[in-house]
Amino acid sequence: MANDEFRKSDEEWRAQLSSEQFEVTRGHGTEPAFSGEYWDCKLPGLYRCACCGGALFRSETKFDSGSGWPSFHEPVSSEFIGQRIDESHGMSRTEVHCRQCDAHLGHVFPDGPPPTGLRYCINSVSLILDPDENGERTEA
Repeated sequence: MANDEFRKSDEEWRAQLSSEQFEVTRGHGTEPAFSGEYWDCKLPGLYRCACCGGALFRSETKFDSGSGWPSFHEPVSSEFIGQRIDESHGMSRTEVHCRQCDAHLGHVFPDGPPPTGLRYCINSVSLILDPDENGERTEA
């Protein structure tokens, strides 16, 4: 459930987001594989929620899963990422969403690398990269 500060009507979200961002984050859509801005991005920084700016993933946890979507093995904090079962498209998956604004981010799978063994498969349009400056970490 979204934090009260980030409860908005569809019209308010549409005014803030691009049509693709709205479809993915508010409508639980998925961008095509290998099409998003961050699937192959190697810049250091903090990935934030495109809807509310909440801290989600550090670039140090990003890896090339070969899936065509940005993949991470661990969120900044489990406090920022919510999970629920998604049984759409004839399969059962674990959806991940921003706990602050309830934006749909993507899904998490148990086939990632150590140390977590998880693969957070995230839509690029649900993210905004806050790049590190001069090689220093951007605080969450």
